[in-house]
Amino acid sequence: MKVLRAREWAFPIAPVRREVRRATPEVDEGKPPVLFVPGFGHGAWVFAEHWLEHTADRGFPAYAVSLRGHGDSAKAPKATLRAYAHDVAQVAASLPRRAVIVGHGAGALVAAHALARYPARAAVLLSPVFGGAGTALRNPMLSLPALFGGGLRLPAGQLFSRELPTSASRGYAARLGRASTRAQWQLLRGRAPQPPVGDPPVLVVGSPDDRIVSDTALRRVARGYGGAPLLFPGMGHDLMLDTRWREPIDAILDWLEKSA
Repeated sequence: MKVLRAREWAFPIAPVRREVRRATPEVDEGKPPVLFVPGFGHGAWVFAEHWLEHTADRGFPAYAVSLRGHGDSAKAPKATLRAYAHDVAQVAASLPRRAVIVGHGAGALVAAHALARYPARAAVLLSPVFGGAGTALRNPMLSLPALFGGGLRLPAGQLFSRELPTSASRGYAARLGRASTRAQWQLLRGRAPQPPVGDPPVLVVGSPDDRIVSDTALRRVARGYGGAPLLFPGMGHDLMLDTRWREPIDAILDWLEKSA
């Protein structure tokens, strides 16, 4: 099983301070830790809002990392997808047991790249944005600013269902940041991740009503991992913050109890 590669030694990623939020069960049941990876512009707080404590209540140690340049992690204006994947692999390797990696949005692509170097117990790709022509966004206008060095546009109306109160959706959207310009370009180029090491089970989760990721793109990513997506109709792109946030996380944890 090849995890370390020559490039990692020849061109090491610079270390940074990383924000990691956590919630642990009252009793250690021996379940694998779950590491949540937010998408571009999002920080660990998006999982700390609901999913971390809920995951811990189900007996899974729960962690969420802010990629460099996101949340309260150190600034990194020139970060690459490789650097983001390095952050995920490093945090996962620091956990007490072999981890499950859950990546959201473009963080699902970052997680997929991390899986090529970290032998995860299992993985979940949530509303995955894999970029490139092969995974078209439902609304291409969102990506136009990134072509000119601006940030990927993530308005509240594109991220959440109409069930979420406007005050909440706008409040969440106001907390979003942006990924580095270089990482955005790499996302738009859409370099496919290498196969995961150790052949872990991979679940793809999303919504057919996601206004950022098309249903076709969601199913294409799932087929690439040998399965079909688990769908939650009526929910938005940011399932972990939407009104019905309990439904997807409970389904994910049910799957982990059977598969991981």
